[in-house]
Amino acid sequence: MSQSVNWKNNAQGQRFIASFSGGKDSVLALYKARKVGHALGLIVMLEEEGKRSRSHGMPPALILAQAQAIGLPVYTAAASWADYEHVFIQLLAEAKQQGAEVLVTGDLDMPIHNCWHDKVTKLAGLQLAMPLWEMDHRDAVQEFIDLGFVTMVVTVNLSLGMTEEDLGRVLTHEYIKELEARGIDPCGEGGEFHTTVLDGPLFQQPITVRQCPIHKDGEYVFLPLELA
Repeated sequence: MSQSVNWKNNAQGQRFIASFSGGKDSVLALYKARKVGHALGLIVMLEEEGKRSRSHGMPPALILAQAQAIGLPVYTAAASWADYEHVFIQLLAEAKQQGAEVLVTGDLDMPIHNCWHDKVTKLAGLQLAMPLWEMDHRDAVQEFIDLGFVTMVVTVNLSLGMTEEDLGRVLTHEYIKELEARGIDPCGEGGEFHTTVLDGPLFQQPITVRQCPIHKDGEYVFLPLELA
């Protein structure tokens, strides 16, 4: 069996923990993994101060609301970039003690060699599953939208073709076509944008949010969200 087949299907019949950013890729990967395996919880890494998620800059209250709507507990810890790997492996070890056999992530383009997630899962004694691995980017986002998920753009990189006006927009087929016409990857895999998922087939109820004033950090512009 090839490495690619293993990574795409390793959640089959397994108890897993899912790396969770609250964005579209991690949600779609969780959706696919839950179709074939048993989810035990979500792993969410926070910045050092514990006030925002490390990946998408979301407040913990919003992440917890997503987790509650999905019906899963959260394994969370705050870490600097310097100790990120160590803390992440500790969370994986904790999840393993609770019965997890596999880590699920939403990565599409991870290399076979020197894959960070492959390294840390092996150190924690877990398998790695990436249900979206090697998917065509347009196919992935189209499937996400077709399934009925609702996700909002919350971070943009102004140096990669995005604008402040993109913040707060919901991904639709029309918007994806617009992004592609602007030369932007429809999944934002080049770091062009990040999203937060607010509703969809995994959610027992939608997340109602209030948009806060945007703030800038170099070429990045963020749209903070808070629970309404």
